[in-house]
Amino acid sequence: MARGNCRFREYGNSKKIIAPKFVLRRFAHGVHPLGVPLTSVFRKVSPTQHETSRSIPVGGRNTDWDDLNLGTSYTASKLRFSLNTIPAINNEYLIDFLVGLLNIPSPTGYTDKAIAYVEAALAVFPVLEISRTKKGGLVATWKGQSATSPRGLTAHADTLGAMVKEIKGSGRLKLTKLGGFSWNTVEGEGCTVFASHGEPVRGSILIDAASVHVHGKDVGETKRDDDHIEVRLDARTTSQEETQELGIEVGDFVAFDPRVEITNGFVRSRHLDDKAGIACLMAAIRALHEADLRPAQDTTFHFSNYEEVGHGAASGLPENLSELLAVDMAAVGKGQTSDEFNVTLCVKDSGGPYHHGLNQRLRKLAREHAIPFKVDIYPYYGSDGEAYWRAGGDVAVALIGPGVDASHSYERTHTDALAATTKWVLAYLLAG
Repeated sequence: MARGNCRFREYGNSKKIIAPKFVLRRFAHGVHPLGVPLTSVFRKVSPTQHETSRSIPVGGRNTDWDDLNLGTSYTASKLRFSLNTIPAINNEYLIDFLVGLLNIPSPTGYTDKAIAYVEAALAVFPVLEISRTKKGGLVATWKGQSATSPRGLTAHADTLGAMVKEIKGSGRLKLTKLGGFSWNTVEGEGCTVFASHGEPVRGSILIDAASVHVHGKDVGETKRDDDHIEVRLDARTTSQEETQELGIEVGDFVAFDPRVEITNGFVRSRHLDDKAGIACLMAAIRALHEADLRPAQDTTFHFSNYEEVGHGAASGLPENLSELLAVDMAAVGKGQTSDEFNVTLCVKDSGGPYHHGLNQRLRKLAREHAIPFKVDIYPYYGSDGEAYWRAGGDVAVALIGPGVDASHSYERTHTDALAATTKWVLAYLLAG
């Protein structure tokens, strides 16, 4: 059972509840403004702020509202709760948004449609001021209760992918990578080539000696590198000229199929890095808005589009930020504490340690709100928080995110980790 305190003052024969109108409406139905059923207690407070011993039970259908006389002798301005609660998360919205975003191809440099998808989702919330950066990223600002210590949160819409490096004499394509991954993690995957002068062309990523019946042991011994990986196009082409007639040119973008599947709470897909992080931010924004709440501080939500190549959040954030929280996937594997069911606080990666003071505050918030979390270190990892630091950003930076198995491969996480990440984001946004 949730319990809380709402103070009211006595002015002669009149009593005034210190609460906003939406709170009074929700309390009148026995519901905490954050969606928690009440068995709370109002404590009568004298004008000198000394509590008396009289208590009035509140909530449920049997509440005697005559004692409170809400809507007549009570006015509203501000409510103080002793409840350690955060708004309810709409998990269905979180997953639906995530699946939609995962199914939009967005290799680094080709992110317009994914950014537009996020922008359209943000436009539903009139409290946000939305703008595009010159780099093609997205920024949404939310006026907080205070502007003394403005905050930023960042997640990235760009993913791993490739570009056409060469059109071979066979008509097949040689690729160059976008982001850091091994070719074997996408070998055999379906892909889409976004032709410069025509319709997208489907294909498959293979080694140039793929048939075991033809190449025998060479199939296993062939090095998976730029020289041996190619795209077999699903089009009638056996020459460079025929491929060019499809509208394909050097420099065209290639996206890997995400293959999204949700089973028993598991979300399996490519590119959970970092579309899962964006989904968590969106779910947090929606939860706050639906609870008629706003962040404790002026807040900037930054959705970058060049993280996978190292400079996503190097620009686009306001100079007056005091701190920046990067929300990105946590890597699961041997020697790591992270798992697919929890949110993780990364305290150090390839760029060094994150801000100790902000990390400690986040730990405290997680404990206060009963959010289970892991703490981990990633030796081969970098984030947009570090990109902002390297660009000269003078802020405290921390990094949290849902545990993701097989990062930069065919990834998987769990809805428990997504929900925990969203709760931690909410706790951070509401913290004074």
